[in-house]
Amino acid sequence: MGRDTAGRRDRPRFGRRSFLKTASVATATGTVAVAGCLGGSRNPGTVVMTAATDVEGIMHSDGDEPSIQQALWDAGLDQDIRVEIQTVVSDSASRMQTTQSALEAERSPPDIHMMDSGWTVPFILRNQTVNLSEQFTDETIQYVNDSYLEAILETARDPQNGDLHALPLFPDLGFTLYRQDLIEDAGYNTGSWGSDPPSWEEFSAAVRDARDQADLNYGYTTQAAAYEGLACCTFNEVMTSWGGAYYGGTENLFIAGERPISVNEQPTIDAIRMMRSFIEGEEDNTLDGYPQICPAAIVQWTEQESLNPFSNGEAVSNRNWSYAIAETGTEDAFGEDLGVMTRPYAVSQEEAEYEGTGGTTAALGGWNLAVSPFSNRQEEALQVLEAFATEEVMLTVFELGGFLPPNLDLVAEADPDDVGPVARYGDVVQSASENAVPRPATDLWPEQSALIYQTVNAAYRGEQTPEAAMNDLASELEQSEAEVQANGN
Repeated sequence: MGRDTAGRRDRPRFGRRSFLKTASVATATGTVAVAGCLGGSRNPGTVVMTAATDVEGIMHSDGDEPSIQQALWDAGLDQDIRVEIQTVVSDSASRMQTTQSALEAERSPPDIHMMDSGWTVPFILRNQTVNLSEQFTDETIQYVNDSYLEAILETARDPQNGDLHALPLFPDLGFTLYRQDLIEDAGYNTGSWGSDPPSWEEFSAAVRDARDQADLNYGYTTQAAAYEGLACCTFNEVMTSWGGAYYGGTENLFIAGERPISVNEQPTIDAIRMMRSFIEGEEDNTLDGYPQICPAAIVQWTEQESLNPFSNGEAVSNRNWSYAIAETGTEDAFGEDLGVMTRPYAVSQEEAEYEGTGGTTAALGGWNLAVSPFSNRQEEALQVLEAFATEEVMLTVFELGGFLPPNLDLVAEADPDDVGPVARYGDVVQSASENAVPRPATDLWPEQSALIYQTVNAAYRGEQTPEAAMNDLASELEQSEAEVQANGN
């Protein structure tokens, strides 16, 4: 690929396992739609992997243009093995259902499932993934364990024995983007915000003043619709920054059944009251000292809806993921006027009661690759995953798609001309990884997540008081946990 690899750790090339040949399909609906691909009629030489169109678009290229496939070959994958994408929708909940249907039906292809980090563990616990710790070379396992972001690895391991059952393709981290120029013009010094984010009070005052001085329509935009992103990420970040938690300390994130329910405690209630203030201003169930800076429409917005006003120059700040940095940090957009930090905070880590709460936070997102135990191309699929665990492939995915590498040291090593604006904020990316807040990704999470985002969204909209909403939620979560104990799990 012509990349400068000076200073990069050498990765052992794999080759201990023989290469066979596989088959492929590609579809826009998540169902197999290529003739001659099923059962014994599958053409040799292709491995089928599920992914949305964002990954599909960079898997192959025309001519000599860079692609993930070419990077896999350059990393040592046998030239006879080709990865084809079975396209699925981008919505995470729908993708989980599609994955569940395929695995319960023991369907093959696909051979590799791209799984949200929030719902990989349930498939591991149901024995619907191949144990990579038993199948990868020793060199690959050591590299992954030593070099990958630990928080994303936790979402890919069997919580009962620590074995690796999925390979992180990319982590994602939550960031607060802001117009540094507008906030500075309003009289605030943002010079230290990247390394030491401000309190929520200072941040909200700065956003209000910058919005008013620049005569913009919006101050702060974020995601607050009733969907997975609210439970796993945006509310998780705000709650944690206040010292609140779903289940006490971070030691309770991955084992359900015998853990405290803390969602109805005062820090979480105050977090909701603050968000109510941001949406409504000085109304009932709000918090003094926090001005109105959010449009009421955030209770219906997911990522792209919240980003559009910011990227169009109509908002001062936006909470989003790394792709938003790549989109708004170019010279054609805001360039170096784009400021990036993790979340503001209300209480420090020292002041917070629970381990892993308080202080600045960044929600952990991302996607993992898991080999189907029902694939008749397991050997080839495992070879593909081992190729993904090389630095040349991780950098290619980063350069072409803007997806953070699971080895975050590569962000600092990457050429800014290749990977774009994200490289400019390498110190913020590192801070986000150190303050990453995982969701409690147990086998109960899909069910519990829905309870959380529906209740929090109702509280944001004022349908319930924060206290009543969180007490109701606590009761529902307690019932869910009790059912695990009753079943002896």
